[in-house]
Parts: sequence; structure tokens; C-alpha cells
Amino acid sequence: MSAMDDAGANGACAVSVTVAENGGAQDGGPGRPAWREPVAAHRHAALTANDVHEATRVGPARPGETPRRDAPGVAQDDAAFRHERHGRATGQRRGDARRGHGEALRRRSRGAGETDARQPGVAYAALDLGTNNCRLLIAEPGDAGFRVVDAFSRIVRLGEGLGSTGALAETAIQRSIDALRVCGAKMDHRHVARARLVATEACRSALNGADFINRVLTETGLQLEVVDRRTEAFLAVSGCASLADPASESLLVFDIGGGSTEVACLVGRGVSTMNDPCQSIADWVSLPVGVVTLAERHGGNTVTPAVYRAMVDEVLALLEPFRQRVGWAAAREGFHLLGTSGTVTTIAGVHLRLPRYDRRRVDGLWMSDRNVNRVVHHLRRSSFRERAANACIGNDRADLVLAGCAILDALRRCFPAPRLRIADRGLREGILMSMIREDGMLQAGRAGRR
Repeated sequence: MSAMDDAGANGACAVSVTVAENGGAQDGGPGRPAWREPVAAHRHAALTANDVHEATRVGPARPGETPRRDAPGVAQDDAAFRHERHGRATGQRRGDARRGHGEALRRRSRGAGETDARQPGVAYAALDLGTNNCRLLIAEPGDAGFRVVDAFSRIVRLGEGLGSTGALAETAIQRSIDALRVCGAKMDHRHVARARLVATEACRSALNGADFINRVLTETGLQLEVVDRRTEAFLAVSGCASLADPASESLLVFDIGGGSTEVACLVGRGVSTMNDPCQSIADWVSLPVGVVTLAERHGGNTVTPAVYRAMVDEVLALLEPFRQRVGWAAAREGFHLLGTSGTVTTIAGVHLRLPRYDRRRVDGLWMSDRNVNRVVHHLRRSSFRERAANACIGNDRADLVLAGCAILDALRRCFPAPRLRIADRGLREGILMSMIREDGMLQAGRAGRR
């Protein structure tokens, strides 16, 4: 699919959804945030004490994981990332963007005599419900981006079996709804003022995708926004563009997901998240293949050399039209790859031989083409049990990592580059940056510290 296809209603890079401030009357009446749908408020109120405890308890994101520290455009609290992947997923009520909302947030952030835009109560939330994972970030505006105050992620495998049946399975639906309930409780706990909660490929392609969205609304009071492929690709760029080499004349940003892979070619020096990085996109494509769909089609537990070649060849065929359009970018000075996905962060962790996953060492890591080859070769030679035993992979990803490697190998073959930069950030961060930039909170944060 080319850059001109599937633009849809959500095509703009910085599109976001306004949510009424706490105490506002939009959608839910006085005191109810707009992302909490009143029709199911009684179900939300029935959350048990154990549910709320699970939503706020601390635990590692991966087996033994430690949280990442500050990186360009993103600051994190350690406690926030110790929450990640120990709850479940979320959705968001779609609403019309309203003029003055950003100024209202800026007034709330400053208050009488206040100069710090990063106050409790000015919280933004971004949710990404994908084919494999459900991830939530809650953040407050900062000088050069935002500061994460809470984070959550869980593997729900919403798209499990979708490739063969064309529909979301009941067990996968229930896993996701359980996750959404917990994330809703986390958003309530943090008094989120503005949010955007999106669903991607699984909900786009499933025959019962609309039924699932309605069921989520009924059972959790949360309404997911199913974004089109262009929006997904552009948000991924927004989320990780701060890691682009400012001296490079071109780069390829890719996000290997569970059901699709988004790829964007950026041209021009000085790509930054402080301005809209999507303005540098020369072309983009969304491939209808991800780690879940590819592994289910070819097998993920035991991957022979022939099976691996078949996976790479399938992705190469999908990439070929895009390569013909923008293959010239690989010849520009400083060209490099910038990847955001579980595949590339896993490869980085294995390369570093981490005893447990550590975002501080992975996010922003540069890897040479030779080192990427070495890690992929090692993983291809490993058995399922050996992959599962690696702390940077685990049992939940051991059957998917080689499918991700195959997609990465196809990208590297079409767009040869001497180096790859690893991003442990992506769509959620892109959503947050877009909302905060729209509200002028980056400028508010800077002005408050002069």
C-alpha cells in the first residue's frame, strides 16, 4: 500500500482526541472524564479492590526488567515503568478536538503563581491495542516532551487465529477486555484529562472487529478508536523520531507489529520531535503482515532454513513496490534504519547479553549491520526452549521472534544500511507527543522555566 492509499479520516500526523477536563460535563456529566462512557459506568464502579490493586501494583515489564531512564524527548519515572506489562489493556472515547482545550490545560498546569507545567492533574494517556500487545502510557508535559508517570503493558494476543478464521476469538476478546478494565482503573487513578486510545490491525481486519469495539464499550465503558494504516505509521514516526541521527540525509523508520508492519522513509536533516517529524516523510507503506500472522502461517516453534526463507520471501514481495519508489534514499549520506518493535529491542538485548532486559541500555542503542547478522544467526540456530529461556525473549515471545527477524531481514535486504538504531518507544509516545504539541504544552513547559 502506497503513501497515497488508505488515508482515511485520521490521516493527519498529529490528530488526537480531546477529553473533557476533570469536572467537565462532556459525555459523562459533571465529574466524569469523556473517555469514561456513562452507559457502562455501573460496570466500572463494580471493579473490585483487587482490580484496582492490580492496576497500580508494581512489577517488572519483562522477566527481571529494569526501567529505562531519560532519553531524548521522553523522561520516565522508574516506578512508572515497573508497572508496565503487569496489567492489561485500554480504550478511549472519541471526541471532537475543541479550541481552547490546550489553553485550559496550560492554565491548569500553571495555576496561581505556578510555573511548572508538570503538575499532578494535567495527565495525558495513550493506549495502543495491537494484534499481540496492549500498552498504556500516562504522562505529564515536560520541557522537551513529557514525563511518564505510569505505564502498563500485557500480551493479550487479540489477533490469535485471525489469519485462519478471519475473526477475533472469544478467548482473545476476553483477555483484552480484562486488560481494558484494569487500564481504565489506572486512568481513573491518575485523573487523566486528555487521552487517545487506539486499536490497530486486528480490529481493522477482523470480521467481528466492530462487534468487539461495541462489546468493549458495553463491558468497560471505554471506546476504542480504530485508526487507519497511515495514522498508525505516522504516529510511530512521531514516537521515535527523536532518535534519528540529525546529520543523516535520510532514514527508514519501521514498526514491526503483530498483524502489520509500518515503514516510512524520511528525507532531510535535523528530524526532531519538537517540530512535526511527519513533515519529513517522503513515502510510507503498511505491510499486511506482522510477527503473529507470519508465525501462524509458517510456524514459529520450529523454524527450518526453508521456512525462514519462505517468510523472508513473502515480506520481500510485499516490500518490492515500496523499494522501487524510495530505494534511492539508501544512497543518501548517513542513511540508517530506525526500528521500534519487540523484535528490534529483543535483538538488542540478546546482542548486549543482558541477564535481564534493561531499557536504559537498549533504547537508543546503535547496532552495526554485522552485529545484527550475528544475533539473527544465533536466534535462528536456537531451539524454542533456548529462545524461551532467554530473559530478553521469554516464553510469550519465543514463537514470534524468528518471524520478526524474517521481516527485519527483508527490510535490510531492500534498504541496505550500515547501522540500525533501536527504539524502545513508538506509537504510544507518538500519540502523547502529538497531543502535547497540539495543546502547546511543550512551549508552556519551556516558558515556565525561563
